[in-house]
Amino acid sequence: MLDQNETIQERLIEEEMKDSYLTYSMSVIISRALPDVRDGLKPSQRRILVAMNDLGLGPRSRFRKCAKIAGDTSGNYHPHGEAVVYPTLVRLAQSWNMRYSLVHGQGNFGSIDGDPPAAMRYTEARLTGASMEMLHDLKLDTVEFMPNYDETREEPTVLPSKLPNLIVNGANGIAVGMATSIPPHNLCEVVDGLAALIENSEISIEELMKHIPGPDFPTGGIIQGSSGIRQAYNTGKGKITLRAAAHTEQKRGGKTSIVITEIPYQITKTRIIEKIANLVKKGTLTGISDVRDESDRDGLRLVVDLKRGDDEKVVLNKLYKHTPLQETYSIINIALVDGRPQTLDLKQMLQEFLRHRMTVIRRRTQFLLDKANDRLHIVQGLIKAIDDIDRVIEIIRKSQEVNQAREALMTEFTLTEIQANAILAMQLQRLVGLERIKLLDERSELKEKIKEYWAIMQKDELVYDIIREDLFELKDKYGDGRRTEIKGELKDFKIEDLIAEESVAVTVSHAGYIKQTRLSFYRSQQRGGKGVIGSDIKDEDFVEHLFVASTHDYIMFFTDAGKVYWLKVYDVPRLGRTSRGRAIVNMLEIPKGEQVTSMVPVRTFDDRYLIMATEKGVVKKTVLSAYGRPQKGGIIAINLDKGDKLIRAMITHGSDQVILGTRKGYAIRFSERDVRSQGRNTRGVKGLNLRKGDQVKGMILVDKNSTLLTVCENGFGKRTDFTKYRLQSRGGKGIINIKTTKRNGDVVCLMSVRDDDELMIITVHGKMIRTPVSGLRVIGRSTQGVTLIKMNDEDKIGSFTRVARKAEKDDDSAPETPGEDDEEQESEDESGENEEIEEEEFEEEEEEPGKE
Repeated sequence: MLDQNETIQERLIEEEMKDSYLTYSMSVIISRALPDVRDGLKPSQRRILVAMNDLGLGPRSRFRKCAKIAGDTSGNYHPHGEAVVYPTLVRLAQSWNMRYSLVHGQGNFGSIDGDPPAAMRYTEARLTGASMEMLHDLKLDTVEFMPNYDETREEPTVLPSKLPNLIVNGANGIAVGMATSIPPHNLCEVVDGLAALIENSEISIEELMKHIPGPDFPTGGIIQGSSGIRQAYNTGKGKITLRAAAHTEQKRGGKTSIVITEIPYQITKTRIIEKIANLVKKGTLTGISDVRDESDRDGLRLVVDLKRGDDEKVVLNKLYKHTPLQETYSIINIALVDGRPQTLDLKQMLQEFLRHRMTVIRRRTQFLLDKANDRLHIVQGLIKAIDDIDRVIEIIRKSQEVNQAREALMTEFTLTEIQANAILAMQLQRLVGLERIKLLDERSELKEKIKEYWAIMQKDELVYDIIREDLFELKDKYGDGRRTEIKGELKDFKIEDLIAEESVAVTVSHAGYIKQTRLSFYRSQQRGGKGVIGSDIKDEDFVEHLFVASTHDYIMFFTDAGKVYWLKVYDVPRLGRTSRGRAIVNMLEIPKGEQVTSMVPVRTFDDRYLIMATEKGVVKKTVLSAYGRPQKGGIIAINLDKGDKLIRAMITHGSDQVILGTRKGYAIRFSERDVRSQGRNTRGVKGLNLRKGDQVKGMILVDKNSTLLTVCENGFGKRTDFTKYRLQSRGGKGIINIKTTKRNGDVVCLMSVRDDDELMIITVHGKMIRTPVSGLRVIGRSTQGVTLIKMNDEDKIGSFTRVARKAEKDDDSAPETPGEDDEEQESEDESGENEEIEEEEFEEEEEEPGKE
């Protein structure tokens, strides 16, 4: 049944839903989720502070149960239940959430570990000094009041707030269709920024950032870069990268620990530890042996123990990439301005606070002015009465009632009703002469105050002076140092940041299997030793290439077809010493039939040169930068003649000297300057005029501090000084490099070595030896060499490489007994005839025009 005054209106459901949802969303925005730009508080936070102020819970008062505070807040101002009020009260007391806490809690208020607080019946609280600054002058008519929910009392719509709370403590809230995320700032910096804005209202945001460089979180941490800060300060929205602060500590036994002392804002320690533990179990994070929490009353301390030998920088970068130790913090400066949500830049937030403080001070001044005028009015009446006190007493004594006395006094002395009432309420002790002097002094003081109040009301400069004075007082009382460090811009993580840089041995087998292995797996031996198993390969396969490179290097793969491919060393699978490796065809798009003949590790493609040699003695020089754009399918490195193959590629500086060595033991030395630089897609020029049936087996660069090492297929080798090889013009037939016989076999390869180097030699059956170069003494050219490694009759040398000692030190090296068969196999002819034959000038072939 409808009442007589009720009616039914027909409405479209779409319109009703739209209006109802809009009403609901505005209620959430204004009454629940967003802070007021003036005091930086949401209604629930403001009501808690007002309720505590009503209870007289100042910084020096005794603590009261949080149940009492929550009950009064809910019963008097916020009718949403104590269970809703208490979590808000707890957050106001948490030092890791509030940059300047507004509530001083006693008891268990939770922890940065994510532990919940105790029940409200067990905890106590009172206001802090900072919150009292926000409530200061509340009773001086500085802000508007409105009836509470049941109209039994009034509550303030905003607090006077000397403290710029919105900026220094920040705010977080999710409304309907919008959210706010204002970061906390340092009070000292904000005060300096406000003072600068007062001095120059036209100040730019860039200039303000000289005073307020960025957010200052209560948990510290590191902000990487200022571009996100600048964007947020200019537009009201932006993103910043926040990192944990960490350092390394050396432990006993050579172990290293990463110690985390500051974590990103609103991230719990428990979450960090759990994430690290899970990633270690999954294998995403390697090199970590233990994680523990050593935090105490002195501060936060998370310790991540590393495994021995792991790079702490790489592990820390992985922690930043995969765990909450690095987080992106979104800045959204949305607050209520005149009751409406608005996105604010830094200057606008400061301006709104100053506008609020100007309103508060003017209202306070007006209140004090009215009080002073009222008091002056009474004092002037009292002075009149004392001046003729006998007549006043006479009038009062003749009057039959108070109203008659009041009227008589008003008529006799020209007084107002207020003044007459004050005279009637005056005590007899005020009739003494000293009281008259006090009244005269009070009148003078009141006149001075009224004059001062009028000046403040009329001049904005005086109001700003008061604001500035209040701000610097806050700075002196509560200011502290910056906790969050601002560093340079953080670039996106590269894969190199997550890979430890170290020297590794890279091996490639004849069948095309590649792997990388730590150098420490190979213990040092004397020459002639038996070696260790270097790889577990099939009978028909053998190791063909072996070199040492950094994990951050590129590997340029040159094939016998004259093409080049790229691969990062860290992309090569790291396997054990006896592992076979992974097929290159699965890692590079090398066509069937092509074989990798040379691999060059390189860090950057700069203005150095790349020189190449072919089986038929052709050489080519091209600037290295021409090869700096890798393609999946490779690119042309050199154009080859029919039947020719690319056998070697090396990096040079443009002025080196080159030695080409052949399978039959001949060599030629010529200057790199004789080879002009050509483009990438060219043939090259003649470097060596080969004898019938011979072919080039190696190319090296001359180093005056090194010697030439020549290795033959039967395990023999020799070192010879470079001075034994005279400089010739390219294109000649060369001179004898080594005597090749059935005993030592054909030449396998050539290399430049020093005394402090080591050799790693691999046979076609997979046997490997690592031996110091110093064990080989330097001998002449016309020799057969000495035994480098003992092999079975069916085994041959597959590959060898030089290992520089400075690249890797092996603490576990254990020299073995020197080989017995290590005497030099020199020529029996001591007359020097052989030397004359070796030094015989061969006819050098001139290049034919157009052959290049």
